[in-house]
Amino acid sequence: MDINSRVDAYTWSSISDHLNAYGWALLEKLLTARECEAVARLYADDRLFRSHIIMARHGFGRGEYKYFTYPLPDIVADLRTTLYRRLAPIANRWNASMGIDVRYPDAHADFITRCHDAGQTRPTPLLLQYGEGDFNALHQDLYGEHVFPLQVAILLSEPENDFTGGEFVLTEQRPRMQSRAEVVPLRHGDGVVFAVHNRPVQGTRGTYRVNLRHGVSRLRSGARHTVGVIFHDAK
Repeated sequence: MDINSRVDAYTWSSISDHLNAYGWALLEKLLTARECEAVARLYADDRLFRSHIIMARHGFGRGEYKYFTYPLPDIVADLRTTLYRRLAPIANRWNASMGIDVRYPDAHADFITRCHDAGQTRPTPLLLQYGEGDFNALHQDLYGEHVFPLQVAILLSEPENDFTGGEFVLTEQRPRMQSRAEVVPLRHGDGVVFAVHNRPVQGTRGTYRVNLRHGVSRLRSGARHTVGVIFHDAK
């Protein structure tokens, strides 16, 4: 089964419901073990990337990552276009409920044209690499005026085999309330789709926005690779 078929096979109504309730949803076995290995191996080929970030130099945590350059590897490009097609209707419903006028086109290519017309021309899909003691501080991947409100991270390594610790975490700050933390139970090849910045929550006085950040807890041992699929490009 190819990536398009796997994405189409998910029960998207359930994914949408989980996103509405928690700001994230699991995409089990989005990539096969062979695909995970192939994507992780790309990290060694600097020709595929536009920049290399050492996180400690910028106060982002510990570990490193690389942003792909255009043209994206086929598997990364396929994930970006196929997932976007399913997530755009959810993003449009979220914006409508939060009173945000922006709407997203059906096709990812049309949204990228919008980004590029505004000067956001640098691709944002990335590969992340962590070793023992590394972590990713809580953050948001915004990059410019045009932001698609959902993104996907896919775990390319096997917990408890390749690494220990290194859990994917989200925090949610509701108005006048303390933050809530979520730990996402990712396995090898699983993806998590989650809110980039805000999500709508239904309250007693209507819908309001909550603010989310995501990160990775400290690795206790081993090595961990992740591919991040961000749908807007950067300035």
